Amino acid sequence: MTQKAASNTRTIRLFSYGTLQLEAVQLDTFGRRLEGTADALVGFKQTVLEITDPDVLKISGERFHPIVVASSNPADNVDGTVFWITAEELAAADRYEVSDYQRVEANLASGGKAWVYVKAG
Repeated sequence: MTQKAASNTRTIRLFSYGTLQLEAVQLDTFGRRLEGTADALVGFKQTVLEITDPDVLKISGERFHPIVVASSNPADNVDGTVFWITAEELAAADRYEVSDYQRVEANLASGGKAWVYVKAG
C-alpha cells in the first residue's frame, strides 16, 4: 500500500455531538458528507460555548456550539454520531475546532473508543 493510499484509509473513529454533524460543516471541513452511526459519549455532560471565531461562525451558522466536560457521574451520557474518517480529515477537524476545545480519546456506550472534542483545560 502506498503512503497516499494509507493516508486515505478511513480507520479513525471521531465522535461528534455538535456542529461536525452538520452537512454544511462537513462539506466545508472534509469536502464530503460523512456517514456515521448513532452512539453516546460515556461520563460526560453537555453545555454550550459562545463562538467568536468569524470563520467558524460563517461555516456553522451558529453562535452557540455544544461542548462537553467530563462528569464525575459515569451514568452521564451525551448522544451523538461516530464517523469513520482519514488522518487528513482528523487534521481538518483539528483546524476547524477553536482553542476552547481539545481532542481526547474517550469511551462510547457501544463499548468502543473514539476521538472527541471536549472543553480544553
